[in-house]
Parts: sequence; structure tokens; C-alpha cells
Amino acid sequence: MRILAINDISCVGKCSLTVALPIISACGVTCDILPTAILSTHTGGFTGYTFRDLSEDIPAIIRHWKSLGLRYDIIISGYLGSIAQIDMVKTVRRELLKENGLMIVDPVMGDNGKLYVHFDDAFVEQMKGLCREADMIVPNLTEACSLTNTPYAENGDYPALLRKLRALCPRPSVTGCDETENGKTVCAVYYTDDAGSVKKYATEKVEGAFHGAGDVYASALVGALARGVHTDEAVRLAADFTTDSIRQTKADGTEARYGLNSESQMLNFLQALDRAANKK
Repeated sequence: MRILAINDISCVGKCSLTVALPIISACGVTCDILPTAILSTHTGGFTGYTFRDLSEDIPAIIRHWKSLGLRYDIIISGYLGSIAQIDMVKTVRRELLKENGLMIVDPVMGDNGKLYVHFDDAFVEQMKGLCREADMIVPNLTEACSLTNTPYAENGDYPALLRKLRALCPRPSVTGCDETENGKTVCAVYYTDDAGSVKKYATEKVEGAFHGAGDVYASALVGALARGVHTDEAVRLAADFTTDSIRQTKADGTEARYGLNSESQMLNFLQALDRAANKK
């Protein structure tokens, strides 16, 4: 099983490839990386960071990989800094994804009801095109609303939102959906690969802002799916691991901009993953 993660490298502040590579690899599968940019830190909460766009390097990397005969069982794309990089990911999918392989898109564009400052409506339209080529998409609530031209609202009509997303991709999974049933919770709402109805999995909502939570969730989800775990169980494992990591980060008093302290929760996640993989 060989996975390709396409994302930026933020050298400090645990997110993107510095999260994807260790989590997916720890799940027991090979994870190769395609960096879209390299930053001294991520852009949330830090100032004065360095940024180098790697778009010019990507076509040569793809050509080299093709010469090696590399093909991928799963490709997951994350942060893409330009429309040109969206087109490059489409090329990667076309030329390096195995037949019947799984293409997953994390359409990183915004949070808390707003697009990030360097993204605009034209970028959203192009991201819709990439989502149409995916087998699964994992937007947060803000990104899901942007992709479907839906007004942002916490405690919104999530089933209706998911049905709109399904017009773009057959297996959408939206994270960060607040609920108030049985106390304050946050859930992932999703379609499985074999169910025509909306499903959800809820965990405790830990108050606060926690950078990189979406990357932890997406990486754990990919790792679980790569081990052959059913979508229902993969969502549960990824959501629990993310919530446990958030709790740990809050307990440690770590500044949010430095990302989640998921390292101490990794063993429990991997043990749960092994149990799920062995009973399938």
C-alpha cells in the first residue's frame, strides 16, 4: 500500500506534511510526499515567516516518478497555493493514481466562516473542479459552505449541506459541525461508500482554537482507510484521535499556533486501528 500526500511543509507549527507523514506512516503504510511550498512556520498566528513556492519543481518531480514506475493506491491533497497547483494535482491524479485507487481532497481554503486572505471566488470555483475528480472530500464546515454556495451557520442543516456536496463528490465528509444534543458536541457528517443516507459521529467539543486539527483528522482517516477499515470505523478512529489530541494540547497549555500534541495519543490510536483492521 503506497500513499501520496500533497501539501505544504510548515517547518514549525504542526500541520500539513509534518502531520501527514508521521501519522500515515505510523499506520503501517508507505507515505510519499509532494511539497507544494515550504514555510518557516505556518501562517496562522506567526508573523515574519518565510515562504517558498515549489510549483516550478513539481512537473519535474512528476516526470521522475513516472520514470520510476511509481503508482499510488491513495492520493490525498491538502493546501494548494494557486490555481496552477490545482491543475498539477489533477495531473498527478491522472498519471500516478492506480486504477481503482482512491483520490481524497482536503480543500483547504478557510475556517470560522471566512476564506483565508489569499483565496478568492475564482480559486473556490477551481477547487470545485478538483473535488469533482475526487472519490472523497474532507472539508471543514467553512469550506463545505464555500463549495456549495451555502451561507455559513453553526448548527446548520448538515444533511442538506452534505447532499449539496454529493453533487461534487460521491463521498463527502464534513468536519467541525457543532451540535447541542446531550451537551455540546462536535461531529463529522458523511456519506459512506455504500450508504445513501447521511451519517454522523460526534465527540466532545473542547473549547478553544486548535491549529492543525483538520490535518490530524484527515491523516488518521487516510491511514485507517489504507488499512482496509470501513468508512464508519475510519471516521470514528480519526475523530477520537483528533479529540484526544486536542484535550492533551489544552491540558498541556500549549500555544494553539504550535499545533496539536498528538504524539502522546498515537499509541492508543494505533492500537484501536489494529483492532479494527484485524476484525474486518
